[in-house]
Amino acid sequence: MSSKNSVLPQSPLRIAIIGCGGMARHHTVAMLRHQELVQIPVVCEPSAETYARFAVLFNDVGLTPPPNEPDLAVLLREHAEALDAAFIITPHVLHHEQAGACMEAGLDVLLEKPMVMNTVEARSLIEIRNRTRQHLVVAFNGSLSPQIRTAVTMLRSGELGAILNIHGVVWQSWNSHTQNTWRQAPEIAGGGFLFDTGAHLLNTVADLAGEPVIEVAAWLDNRGRAVDILGAVMARLASGVLITLSGCGDTIESCASDVRVFCTNGILRTGVWGERLEVQRAGDADLTPVEVPASHGAWEQFMRVCRGEIENPSPPEVGLRMAILWDMIRASAQQGGAPVTQHDAEQLVKSEGAVAKI
Repeated sequence: MSSKNSVLPQSPLRIAIIGCGGMARHHTVAMLRHQELVQIPVVCEPSAETYARFAVLFNDVGLTPPPNEPDLAVLLREHAEALDAAFIITPHVLHHEQAGACMEAGLDVLLEKPMVMNTVEARSLIEIRNRTRQHLVVAFNGSLSPQIRTAVTMLRSGELGAILNIHGVVWQSWNSHTQNTWRQAPEIAGGGFLFDTGAHLLNTVADLAGEPVIEVAAWLDNRGRAVDILGAVMARLASGVLITLSGCGDTIESCASDVRVFCTNGILRTGVWGERLEVQRAGDADLTPVEVPASHGAWEQFMRVCRGEIENPSPPEVGLRMAILWDMIRASAQQGGAPVTQHDAEQLVKSEGAVAKI
């Protein structure tokens, strides 16, 4: 239970948008279609130009744009009492400090992926969540989608038998779209394609697997950039299930994915964002779509968590799980693909001197 009063069932969620870039505009367009569910009283954006582009979305639907307070500390001091939550959509390096500050101010937080830069920051946010008793939801589209939640239920129930292999691939013309931006600055982004768009791949496959990864062998190719552009990963779960992952961030104009879970009694197909759910059982000629409940997206699931209607499907433990896997991938890649364990990855993070600060 949040330390503040829960959002009343008939009251719109009052949410501050922290960061008004392209992804924030994408989410806000959907929110503005459902003003009876969510309101945006104030935003935090240091760039006047970016805020101006964000404000156009409100002008287009006949609404007055929310005021912009570019200093988060000031926003929290002056507006926190009139808010229920914050949606943080900023460069990765800022996530830990900003999410911690918002929870300390008594706000529930919806935090864009990847949650943090490393396992040290992930464990720190879990401690803050536990102490403040605020909701912290990581905006992984897959984990928050009815498709992945239904897929997880099917896999855990045993109706498809035991999991044997999981294969996932994601691809995007990421390199051309992110050149000369913060997404290709490792000190800000924390990684390249496999840590950015590929974070959805790492998270969704881990969600479907439902158990720890104990060994990883990985290769990353920067293709002359400062961050990874291509990635290939092999992993083994505690039960012996084998996983293969592939990320291509330098292909033709596109953005898509495919995830297959091979089981003893069937095959399940989905996507890293939960964009589909299909199943093929023994005797079926092909994959068949599975019906799932409708969803307006990550922010709607967040709203339901804040109201106490559902358990948090994507808590910070999910962000920790993905951070552990990413640290293992980096550790293996730095050793030319040599298999590594979680302990090996933790030693890498320690050697880098990762420190979580609020």
